[in-house]
Amino acid sequence: MATDEFVPIYRSRPGADQMRPANAERAERVAPGIWVSPGLSNSYLLTTGDGRVIINTGMGFEGPVHRANFDAVDDAPVRYVILTQGHVDHVGGLDTVRDPGSVVVAQANWNQWREDNERLIAYRASRSAFAFSNTLAEGVGQIQRRFGALAPQSVPTVDVVVEDSMPLTVGRRALELLAAPGGETTDSLVVWLPEERICLCGNVFGALFGHIPNLVTMRGDRYRDALVVMESIERVRALRPEMLLTGHFEPIVGAERIDTELTRLHDAVAYIHDQTVAGMNAGKDVHTLMREIELPGELEVGQGYGKVSWDVRAVWENYSGWFHHQSTTELYDVPRRAVDADLVELAGGDALTTRAERYLAAGDDLRAIHLAEIVVDSVPDHAAARAVLAQAHRNLLEASENFWEKAWLTRELEKLS
Repeated sequence: MATDEFVPIYRSRPGADQMRPANAERAERVAPGIWVSPGLSNSYLLTTGDGRVIINTGMGFEGPVHRANFDAVDDAPVRYVILTQGHVDHVGGLDTVRDPGSVVVAQANWNQWREDNERLIAYRASRSAFAFSNTLAEGVGQIQRRFGALAPQSVPTVDVVVEDSMPLTVGRRALELLAAPGGETTDSLVVWLPEERICLCGNVFGALFGHIPNLVTMRGDRYRDALVVMESIERVRALRPEMLLTGHFEPIVGAERIDTELTRLHDAVAYIHDQTVAGMNAGKDVHTLMREIELPGELEVGQGYGKVSWDVRAVWENYSGWFHHQSTTELYDVPRRAVDADLVELAGGDALTTRAERYLAAGDDLRAIHLAEIVVDSVPDHAAARAVLAQAHRNLLEASENFWEKAWLTRELEKLS
């Protein structure tokens, strides 16, 4: 089968709304000597003749599930725990799954990532709760019923860091650890099994394989450089893996299929980057480029976790920063909303709402939201303006296929109800 005959794989894989906390009663075998315990992110077990290797550990409350599932497969000592990134759903269960003599391995940017996360933990938790709070509550309840008291979230320390690559042999199993700083976090790491041609890649390509990655997230992270993202994709593609074991959902199998997917993903990121840079040099503003830049059909990827328009803005701001040369007010500490009450006083809340209703009827949900928010900022109980906001958000929600966008819109609708 020619590579261009492959239907993009994202169409057949689950979306982020199907991610669920660990609750399985057993691990699943995905290849000889390799087992997965699914959860908010997959935890993997490699068995060897000289003990076990565990890759990622789930959230703290998921750790007992992963440990029990893996112990049922093999109760040999855990020699290594390898962390493919610093997100809490990959590292939180470390204290449960490790043994006293386990060696913990991560990528060299680990310290910077963890320090960022610790200093901003309240900020990031509050900015991601709208997307994950219900799922977390569901998982906590299930695990409490199974294990009783919940294990705390680990605050990991790392014994060995990988600058670029590190060979590792456990028993007779050969591993190679490869830095991929363009992954979902700047401390991303992949585990390559050269004899089996299997790559345990975590979320190096984003949380949803086959979808455009977020170059910066709604919850708040450091910007990721599109060029480094492309290098990390290419590093894995050049291995010619026959199986990818990802951070979420089922394995991806077939060297030709994987090569096609990774080539398309690399080229999609390159296209967004190059078109944004060209637009910047042509004097176009960021919002124009967010509207204009679309991927050509041959570079079709999903937008279920990241979006092309968001990455356009991320590329722009990663290069150019916060000042967009559109208004003097960008330089100062008074936001546009500071004059909402003046606009309502001068124009009248009803008049602004009538214009918002006209935009809504014309299908222009975003202009309708702009105007209705001006009214509600000043007159929170203005029923007609709130009705416009609610309907515009429902329209956007119905049209959206993106996990983060849908979670935000749902949260806003709840506030308006």
